[in-house]
Amino acid sequence: MIDGSFRPGPVRSPSRRRRWTVRLVVAGVVAVGLLVPAALVGSGTWISRAARGHVYDLASVPPAPVALVLGAQVRPDGQPSEFLAARLDLARRLFEQGTVRALLVSGDHGQPEYDEPGAMRRWLLDHGVPDDKVVLDHAGFDTYDSCLRANRIFGVEQVIVVTQSFHIERAVAVCREVGLDAVGVGDDSVSRFERAWRWGSFRERFAGVKAVWDVNTRRDPVFLGPRETGVDDALR
Repeated sequence: MIDGSFRPGPVRSPSRRRRWTVRLVVAGVVAVGLLVPAALVGSGTWISRAARGHVYDLASVPPAPVALVLGAQVRPDGQPSEFLAARLDLARRLFEQGTVRALLVSGDHGQPEYDEPGAMRRWLLDHGVPDDKVVLDHAGFDTYDSCLRANRIFGVEQVIVVTQSFHIERAVAVCREVGLDAVGVGDDSVSRFERAWRWGSFRERFAGVKAVWDVNTRRDPVFLGPRETGVDDALR
């Protein structure tokens, strides 16, 4: 039974803490929405400027003592992926035409069962490059590590960087920033793998932000170790 004595209770408004939580979440989303595009544009601009005038094709690249071949995926059977094989073929051609005198292959060998530099060496030897002209860097876990280790661990000062063309500007920019007199040659032959090529190009935009972080923080590579003389021996 309802009589005139019933009065509804007050409607509770959200607590002050809840309102501030909502405001902070919204502000965070807005900030991320503004900062991410700015970081992508800023890193892309830096990379383009740093690499300008230092990227060539195979026929026009100036000579250097060493080609730095950056690692990429190796299949479970130990064979280089198409992308990595294309880099290696470009490095082989640089060696055969006398543009470089040694090849420094740098990749991920963080696990015993996964060995990028070992697979790179086998491919080069199978395609006619002398064993004593191939030097392995087993701790090239990313572009920054490969560039910095080439200089600090292997004593390289002048280099031609070899990778895919969507990656070459960042690789050259990072290498130059860490002290190498670097130019680059990029491979386009595997652009026929359209899906993988598009993914690599897309990923590259975000990798540029990491590159800016790496060169500005001057972080040490994942692994440094003692000075190695492999490149010195290969150039003798």
